[in-house]
Amino acid sequence: MKKTFLLMGLFIQLTLSAQDTKVVSSTWTSFTQSINVESKTEKKFKIEASVKAVIADEHAWAGVWARVDKKDGGYGFFDNMGDRPINTDTWQTYAVEGTFDATSKSINFGGLCEYNGKFYFDDFKLYIENDKGVLEPVKITNGDFEKKVENGTVPRWSFGVSKGKSIKVKEFDVTSTTDKAEGKLALLVEGKGIVFKDSYKIKPMEDVSPQIGTLIAMLENLKDRVENQVKNMSQYELDYLHDDKANRIGSLIMHLAAAEKYYQVYTFENRGFTEEESKMWETALNLDQGGRDELRNHDAQYYLDIFNEVRAKTIAELKKRDDAWLMEVHENSGMNNFFGWFHVMEHQSSHLGQILFLKKRIPPEPEVNLEQPIKN
Repeated sequence: MKKTFLLMGLFIQLTLSAQDTKVVSSTWTSFTQSINVESKTEKKFKIEASVKAVIADEHAWAGVWARVDKKDGGYGFFDNMGDRPINTDTWQTYAVEGTFDATSKSINFGGLCEYNGKFYFDDFKLYIENDKGVLEPVKITNGDFEKKVENGTVPRWSFGVSKGKSIKVKEFDVTSTTDKAEGKLALLVEGKGIVFKDSYKIKPMEDVSPQIGTLIAMLENLKDRVENQVKNMSQYELDYLHDDKANRIGSLIMHLAAAEKYYQVYTFENRGFTEEESKMWETALNLDQGGRDELRNHDAQYYLDIFNEVRAKTIAELKKRDDAWLMEVHENSGMNNFFGWFHVMEHQSSHLGQILFLKKRIPPEPEVNLEQPIKN
């Protein structure tokens, strides 16, 4: 399958202080430079680099990538070598070739890697077609990585600068290395501890009834999708309230956990919440003004830890049951257990859509002015 993720908002390295670095979690990372371009006609360009990949799992790969940004904010040419991934442990030269035209603003280029392994990059070169139709070299600053990496910062390259923040992916370490293709140094990006989740397959599990296993797979797929959307959000973004009738995204995560907790006791124990459980979960379950007032001031991991704890209980209980249990009907509601857990899934899918809607409309966080006014 071709890897089609776009490298959005990545520009030439800025001088940023440590507090400006945003730490995120991801299965992949990339580094970038950008060059402005101007042409009245379509022109060719080529990116070359030496790369080798010592992969530590079957999903790991590296690539050279390039993207053309347009003046209107859109995107033109894009290639990240997803259809020809680099997984060779010897130095080789790779190229990405594309075009830009009168609508183009810049060429963004660099390297990327995914999952676990040691990924080596060296000797980046950029060529742009001149008026005679010949590809001629364009200077790249530190394209040979001879300027040493310090504290994970690659001089003149960026690991993602978006909204004034340098982005660090916590699963990857970045250093200089003497294992090089040319010169004295090269760039080493190492991915460690990344767990692969096959999100594109729903199937039964070993040692679990077929439909129970499929149900667990669907529940986990939905939870992963929620987690992927919120895990790198800031507290400002999680707490943002669009109006007095809206919900905070942080409170929506708690709401998903609360609803799942209710269906645990209803389907596994054939009862409703106790008084103590109501005190713990009703605010998140009702998601009214109490939810807007109380469910705030926490980071993403706080909410996800609660959601994951609830889910662990769900999976443990489902594994104790078989497919026949799914068909058992609750007399007071006429609902069978299968429908109950189907409802949990469609409920989570519905609120995932709400999270996506709200997330896309959050304005940039206001800058804090640290300078105090001088009083006369």
